Amino acid sequence: MSPFTLRPRIALNLKSVGYEFLEEDKFGQKSDLLLKSNPVHKKTPVLIHGESPVCESLIIVQYIDEAWPTGAAIMPEDPRERATARFWAAYVDDKFLPPLLSGVTKARDDEAWKEGLAQVVDGLALLERAYEEISKGKTFFGGDRIGYLDIALGCFLVLRLAPGQRGFEPSQDFGRGEDAGVGQMGREVCG
Repeated sequence: MSPFTLRPRIALNLKSVGYEFLEEDKFGQKSDLLLKSNPVHKKTPVLIHGESPVCESLIIVQYIDEAWPTGAAIMPEDPRERATARFWAAYVDDKFLPPLLSGVTKARDDEAWKEGLAQVVDGLALLERAYEEISKGKTFFGGDRIGYLDIALGCFLVLRLAPGQRGFEPSQDFGRGEDAGVGQMGREVCG
């Protein structure tokens, strides 16, 4: 399952919202429902609430938090902390994921893989420093509970690769050990 699709599912589960999951064939023809629900990007995930589609994984997570306010909040309550979480989530999608998804998993040769891995490790180092500051020594970016940034990043730290793809394991390649920092947080969120 796509980590992007996993993000809204985690949010729905955290909010104890029942839902019907329709899996889309990633490599086949796109369904009429998907094309109708997301005519701009034509990709998953899409949340259909009532008759209205909501697209893009992190936008869906924010929507879920607002549409179902009962239960633990996913977004931080403090506006500055919300802005910080959104900033780092944008960093994950715009700066961290491209070298992970293209530079590491789709590298054509050893040199490209090493270059992609170096970018990922540099990105993880930056995220690790942010984690130490934002989490204040707790298990998650969100403190004692899974929050927005944990969902944004955590799904990719436990990414399962298809046979023949090269990747990395944060606890091995980042060198901090299995019970440290963002690697542990990723396993707690999605493992």
